[in-house]
Amino acid sequence: MRVIGLAGWSGAGKTTLVTRLIPEFNRRGVKVSTIKHAHHAFDLDTPGKDSWAHRQAGAAEVLIASARRWALLHELRDEPEPALPELLARLSPVDLVIVEGFRHGPHARLEVYRAANGKPPLHPEDPSIVAIASDIAFPEAGRPVIGLDDVPAIADCLLAQAQPLETVLALAKRET
Repeated sequence: MRVIGLAGWSGAGKTTLVTRLIPEFNRRGVKVSTIKHAHHAFDLDTPGKDSWAHRQAGAAEVLIASARRWALLHELRDEPEPALPELLARLSPVDLVIVEGFRHGPHARLEVYRAANGKPPLHPEDPSIVAIASDIAFPEAGRPVIGLDDVPAIADCLLAQAQPLETVLALAKRET
């Protein structure tokens, strides 16, 4: 498994880019999983459904399964948020994991930058950003800059810059 992240301000187009990259990787025969960091409370379960009732009753984990998919919901219940390495360890093996968010994790990242956001770029202050996908040029970036709409070139870059899972885990261990 190899790991690469996408970083950028809210509204830069990270999720849009991920949804364009996944079909590109699938066309290339690259099996992809994603991890998305949410900065707020979120719910994948529908109030009133049995699995929701199980969680509300206090279950630590609820696994929902059908003939088409299964999902495991884990309630933290005042436990600390898991770090990226712990989440990566829970994934089934794939060729590539794209991490959206976790801006300060131990993994290499591609910055997604959109000028209309009016926010400063992240790459000057973040050495873990190995490339930039942007709608403007950054001649002084010191790393590859790819047009935001050039999905095949971005996919090539992500495949070239993705790190083996073992490397990400070793880097995370050094940070703690």
